Amino acid sequence: QVQLVESGGGLVQAGASLRLSCATSRSTFSIYAMGWFRQAPGKEREFVAASSWSGRTTKYADSVKGRFTISRDAVKNTLYLQMNTLKPEDTAVYYCAADRVINSEYAPLNGYDHWGQGTQVTVSS
Repeated sequence: QVQLVESGGGLVQAGASLRLSCATSRSTFSIYAMGWFRQAPGKEREFVAASSWSGRTTKYADSVKGRFTISRDAVKNTLYLQMNTLKPEDTAVYYCAADRVINSEYAPLNGYDHWGQGTQVTVSS
C-alpha cells in the first residue's frame, strides 16, 4: 500500500517562501514518479510539478515556473516542493501524488494512482 504524508503548509504573506514535504516508504520512493497538485476553493485540482523517479526530469505548470522547485531526497524518502515568491493565487490545498512507472525519466502531468491527504497553503496579500 502506498502511503503519502504531506506537511509544511501554513499561512504566509505574499512574497514569502514555504517548503512542502511528502514522506513515503523507500519502496514507493525508488520506483514511483511523484508530483504535486493543488486545488483552490471552487476550482478543479491542477497540476503543479512532477519529478521522475530518477529525479533528473522535472516538469512545472507555467504558473509556478521559476518560483517553485520540486526535488527528491532518496535518503529520507521524501519529496519536496520549495515555493518562493508566493502569491495570493497560490492559495490552495496541495496534494502529493505517486505513479508507478517503468521509465525512470518519465514525469507525468496526470494519471496518478496514489494521493496524500493534502496540506493547506494560504497566502495573504
